[in-house]
Amino acid sequence: MPALLVPQRMMSGVGMTDDELLKLRNLGKTSAQWLHATGIHTLDELRQRGPVSCYCAVRARGFRASKALLFAIAGALEDVHWNQLDPDYKALLLEQLRQRQDI
Repeated sequence: MPALLVPQRMMSGVGMTDDELLKLRNLGKTSAQWLHATGIHTLDELRQRGPVSCYCAVRARGFRASKALLFAIAGALEDVHWNQLDPDYKALLLEQLRQRQDI
């Protein structure tokens, strides 16, 4: 008898209907799946790690996320559309990202 294939999100106990990340502004299905793949499942986990760390974790898993994801995560934490983030804050995020990549 063939093995039953269970979607990864179901194995982790996170179904699409109760996915906390999908309820956040800026984060869609793909972004949420990428974050789940890195072990990030809740708003609290996003807050604890911060936008730069979360973005780097997604990239480290090999997902081809653009910097728009970095801003989307930051906007989700602020509950604003990522295009509405303060330009100085965006510049700070990019500088933090650059510093992490220089390590």
